[in-house]
Amino acid sequence: MPQVDSLSQLLQMITVTGELEVRCGYGSPWQLAWARAAAHEIPYHVVLNGRAVLEDAGTGSITELASGDIVLLPHGAAHVLHDGSRQVRCVTCNRHGSGGPMRSGHEGPGERLDLLCGRFHIRPPHDRLIRDYLPTTLTVRYVSGGDDDSGSASNQLASLVELMRMVSVGDKPGGSATLNALTSALFTLVLRAASESGQAPAGLLALASHPRLAPAISAMFANPARPWSLPELADLCNMSRATFMRHFHDKLGRSATELLTDIRMTLAANELRKPAMSTEAVAESIGYRSVAAFRRMFTDKMGMTPGQWRRRTDEVE
Repeated sequence: MPQVDSLSQLLQMITVTGELEVRCGYGSPWQLAWARAAAHEIPYHVVLNGRAVLEDAGTGSITELASGDIVLLPHGAAHVLHDGSRQVRCVTCNRHGSGGPMRSGHEGPGERLDLLCGRFHIRPPHDRLIRDYLPTTLTVRYVSGGDDDSGSASNQLASLVELMRMVSVGDKPGGSATLNALTSALFTLVLRAASESGQAPAGLLALASHPRLAPAISAMFANPARPWSLPELADLCNMSRATFMRHFHDKLGRSATELLTDIRMTLAANELRKPAMSTEAVAESIGYRSVAAFRRMFTDKMGMTPGQWRRRTDEVE
């Protein structure tokens, strides 16, 4: 049986849904602004045609985007997209098709923008996990000519984006629901493409693309209740303890022990949704012999006690 990669293992633990909010078509000059997203939301933009400049309102960072590029803002930062001129002249005409809302405006002589905008919804409390392990801005560049491997994430992503483009301009029944379903797949493929690019930023994506660390990561996901020690995890990777710790921290930005704790608390949050699972049973299922120690760690990581989390889940569901 093939080994399941760490990215797939993590995504199996969390619930992500997608929503395409609007398709935008503008001629230069144009400028669009987004307020900070809710804690459990990740805004995204797909440049179907044209160019755009993204400015993060919090960090001031600037990212230039071209046709085929995709950008996610995992921390939900307020941001501005514009054509580079910073001229605010964007008279908008709104209409609604079967694929959802569409905005267009200013048929200027400059290059025309065609843009898909939406957001991913991360089921709490796993939004915290995503923010901790993904960068403030995640950009996946379109690769001209593609990869010969049809199974590569970049090729699959390009095919998915093209399908989203066709559905968004079509006038078939169920277009909006189809686009939302495709958006959910977009999240996974963007993460895969970023991890395969060889330029993954420090965090989960860099860790997922590091084959030497894969045995330890897979073991922690497969058996999180086991009291793993650093020497044991290092042995699985045929590394010394010091080398393992250095590689792990360089790639993830935190220790293997911290990742194991996050895996355990994520699983615990899922188990606490089940009425038949007592707090004691949940604690034991992830390797805690002391319920008090489990409660302290869960509260520290999730910002609420197991009981509060369970009640909040009951209210939502």
